[in-house]
Amino acid sequence: MTQSKKVQYTGKTHTTGGRDGASRSSDGRLDIKLSSPGTSGIGTNPEQLFAAGWSACFEGAMGLAARKHKVMLPTNLAIDAEVDLCVDDGAYSLQARLNVSLSGIEREVAQMLMEEAHQTCPYSKATRGNIDVELNLV
Repeated sequence: MTQSKKVQYTGKTHTTGGRDGASRSSDGRLDIKLSSPGTSGIGTNPEQLFAAGWSACFEGAMGLAARKHKVMLPTNLAIDAEVDLCVDDGAYSLQARLNVSLSGIEREVAQMLMEEAHQTCPYSKATRGNIDVELNLV
């Protein structure tokens, strides 16, 4: 890791049992059961957690872009993130769609904000070139 970066925050979790286990954050604010997608398990799964984290972060990046361009985001801004767990010849991968609802903003402006957010959001940066991602203005 590069030492010149200033760490803003470190999220720490302890997970046991993999996809059918449990995960707890070091501060106790997250304490969840995990279950494999498509099973009758009682917990969430890594794909749902990733979708929630990415969409929340992406909304923050959209806010930064909007302030930079002096655009007021609507109060009903919503991001529906879909993260697919895929398998191809026994190899697992992810793909994702971020469906962004920006009512009341001109389509071209909304598209520009969405694209700029995708360039600055840390989750988008982490996935760039690693998984297929679609950005959809809905």
